Amino acid sequence: MNLDKFKGVFPPVPTIVTHEGQLDRAGMGAMLDKVINDGAHGVLVLGSGGEFCHMTHQMRLDVTEFALNYVNGRVPVMIGIAAPGTRETIEYGLHAQQHGADAVLVVNPYYALLNADYIYQHYRTVAESLKTPVMLYNFPALTGQDIGLDVIERLARDVPNIVGIKDTIDNISHTREVINRVHAFRRDFIVFSGYDEYMLDTLILGGNGGIPATFNIAPEITGGIYKAFIEKDYEEAFKKQRVLAKLSSLYAIESPFFGVIKECIKATGMNISTEVIAPTLKLSAEKIEQARSILRTADVIAD
Repeated sequence: MNLDKFKGVFPPVPTIVTHEGQLDRAGMGAMLDKVINDGAHGVLVLGSGGEFCHMTHQMRLDVTEFALNYVNGRVPVMIGIAAPGTRETIEYGLHAQQHGADAVLVVNPYYALLNADYIYQHYRTVAESLKTPVMLYNFPALTGQDIGLDVIERLARDVPNIVGIKDTIDNISHTREVINRVHAFRRDFIVFSGYDEYMLDTLILGGNGGIPATFNIAPEITGGIYKAFIEKDYEEAFKKQRVLAKLSSLYAIESPFFGVIKECIKATGMNISTEVIAPTLKLSAEKIEQARSILRTADVIAD
């Protein structure tokens, strides 16, 4: 299996919705066009920033089908298929596979804290039920549980259809250990950073790219870091990394950050709906101004 198509920057595309919380197809299409035209190597649909956690079952299917049909092979599309139970996860995976997903991204089951063997079995069962490549998604801040280095290593050894990981953990040493352990026997295992500001570190350590939400706002920064690294223009990479350090404070404005990303995209000149899905609420005027202030500080928008 050639995994080269999974290297680079795969922005987690926000799901554009109407005031009623339904898929805004025109807005979603424009959003997908934007990131593709801005040079994304691929896209992630229904990641954390895609609000999958607040959608109905049918809406998740609708978003998946729309995105895969709309992108139509222009870039690889990764679909988030997270669910607390194994059977439901497989159902989402089979649906994504049926409609042509290039890969699926699977966060570990949440709510019930599972022992290591249960987590391992969940991932193995999902991956062996699909032909579509599976990416692990480690996000302990939201799931309440780290997949665990031993489980990640076991899965990489035992399950060929598990091809990589998105490591969203606020500790670069964890990603370092994933790379050190897994690349020792499986050099082509894809390692993506989840947190934007760790993408450069991940690349330096031997990883393959990132899934940064800031690409939706400032592709010249996050995409530019990857490009500069590949071209060995390290001074340029460091320069853009310092700008990214300013942008990263956007994530602290509101939790969850769904509305922040959408308002920032709008602030850069794209006319999209900034509606979010309940129970999240639209960003307040005060917090919109906080976000715009950060964008001005980073020279993403003018005063």
